[in-house]
Amino acid sequence: MINTMNVEDLWNDPIRRYMAPAFADRDREWPSHPMARRDSLHEADMWTVPGLTHKYPTKVLVELTTTCPQYCGHCTRMDLVGLDVPQVTKRRIEVRTKDRYELILDYLRENRAVRDVVVSGGDVANVPIAQLEDFCLRMFEIPNIRDVRLATKALAALPQHFRQSEVLSGLERIARRAREREVNVAVHTHINHANSVTPLVARAVRALLDLGFRDVRNQAVLLRGVNDSLASLLDLSFTILDRAHVIPYYVYMCDMVPNSEHWRTSLDQAQRLQHDIMGYLPGFATPRLICDPPYLGKRWVHQAHSYDRTRGISYWTKNYRTSLELDDPAALDLRYEFYDPIDTLGEEGQEYWRRYVLEHGD
Repeated sequence: MINTMNVEDLWNDPIRRYMAPAFADRDREWPSHPMARRDSLHEADMWTVPGLTHKYPTKVLVELTTTCPQYCGHCTRMDLVGLDVPQVTKRRIEVRTKDRYELILDYLRENRAVRDVVVSGGDVANVPIAQLEDFCLRMFEIPNIRDVRLATKALAALPQHFRQSEVLSGLERIARRAREREVNVAVHTHINHANSVTPLVARAVRALLDLGFRDVRNQAVLLRGVNDSLASLLDLSFTILDRAHVIPYYVYMCDMVPNSEHWRTSLDQAQRLQHDIMGYLPGFATPRLICDPPYLGKRWVHQAHSYDRTRGISYWTKNYRTSLELDDPAALDLRYEFYDPIDTLGEEGQEYWRRYVLEHGD
């Protein structure tokens, strides 16, 4: 006989909620926001080399691969990462991998203002370790590169990858060369709930720290029903800090990707959570709650320029130009919009968006 209590527990499990989503989780009227986009941050629009996004003055994002060991439904790179499916044709990088890596390294050499490189994907764990090592060691030789961050969900999702002798040997050589070149190298991972922190995750993190990586930092995503309460955020932060020596770093508001409305939270709620977690954790381990408006970049949730709570529209400004706006004198005067999930609005706000859809379509 099936224990109905166990079934209910499984259904309400926070890991199930974001890693094994069901149609029944979604809001029937608003499964997606009308402004949702598969490349919600428009990272590909800011590619200066295929797979290299130059959004910030001194920092770039490098996507070494388009695969991942764990495909999250809220993935901000869902337009690039993973294979085509019958419903969706993914964006493709047409340049051969070897040639593309050369173009990326050439770009870093030529753009001396760039000092900080996030090496991501997909997931660096899906890059063969010899290939990752070769890319990193060559990048460390570029004088202007001072900070490198390797981004991997696999540290939490597939920690046994980081226990393989071949992988550890390659990572050790990466860490050693970074020290020799006086480059700070850290690992960024993605843990959304304390239940994901297993003893194997802790051992994998310890191995990285013992190899000489400066830090392992966590970038969570704020997800409704997963970690959107004071208790769950503090539990996550204390657990990764105490049990796994991972530093709580950022908690991103869920991006406006399709079929994510049931996960997203309002800016108002994110601001309240940032207020409420202050004072509980050491300053270095107090995560910053971040909004990432399209075309703009990371902003602390209290940095909104203005906020129409009725319609759920927040307005944001920037203090730098992206690679798209270098010659635009008005770039710093623009207002960039971010949108609350519609089901968190009052009736007036929901009616506004119903009219919007009738007039403009999804």
